[in-house]
Amino acid sequence: MTPGHRVAETFLPAGADGRHTANGLEVDRAGRLWVTDSTRGVSVYDLHSRRLLAQFEVPGVAPFFINDLALTPDGTVYLTDSVRNVVHRVTPAQFARARAAGGRGVLRTRFDLTGLLPSHPDRAPALNGIATGPGGRWLLTADMTGGGLYRLAPGTGRASRVDTHGTRLRNADGLETAGRSMWVVHNTDDALSRWRLSHDGTRAREEARRSDPALQLPTTLTRSRGTLYVVRSQFDRGGPMGPGTPRTPFTIAAVRGL
Repeated sequence: MTPGHRVAETFLPAGADGRHTANGLEVDRAGRLWVTDSTRGVSVYDLHSRRLLAQFEVPGVAPFFINDLALTPDGTVYLTDSVRNVVHRVTPAQFARARAAGGRGVLRTRFDLTGLLPSHPDRAPALNGIATGPGGRWLLTADMTGGGLYRLAPGTGRASRVDTHGTRLRNADGLETAGRSMWVVHNTDDALSRWRLSHDGTRAREEARRSDPALQLPTTLTRSRGTLYVVRSQFDRGGPMGPGTPRTPFTIAAVRGL
């Protein structure tokens, strides 16, 4: 979507490079677009030429679902797996090795939250959104089924639960941070919430929450110049969360004042 225009254009066609889904998107400082594919791993493109640079796949045969991703200032990418309940990592060195090996790489687990998360029935999805704290010293990820928020320390590989003062992040999907503020999308609740984080990311308190059916089952968001741009997924209209037919064209909501 070009600034100043209201209509999007196709950047990469569906199915390109064997990519079957596009769940999370991030652009790094080198001008590379990272696109998660829940059925495979992550693909990396040159933002200007749209050329595929590398693909990282999930190892093993156990079920997985690569969901969202976040970048830290040193160029490392972290990706949530909603089924294995782990967070994978791709460092700049790993990316360079994959490029030298013909653009193929394997995702490596950095955090395993299995022992921290409550058990969920029927392999209900858990880890979903992920965001970076100030300076990349820590990251935050949410359990969309259990409602917990978790702090990840890249330097040590340690994960711990964040004290949310008794408030659960039920149906938490996309996360966005700026300084000590965090915004959360709650998909099936048609809601957005704003949180205040402690300086070390060990505590978070909900400051505001808005719910509106016009959000059409929101799944992720980004923030620019004080405005939240929220994806209206319509997943409950013929998507993975319900039957029916979505209203087209799909739209992005602009939310101000939260």
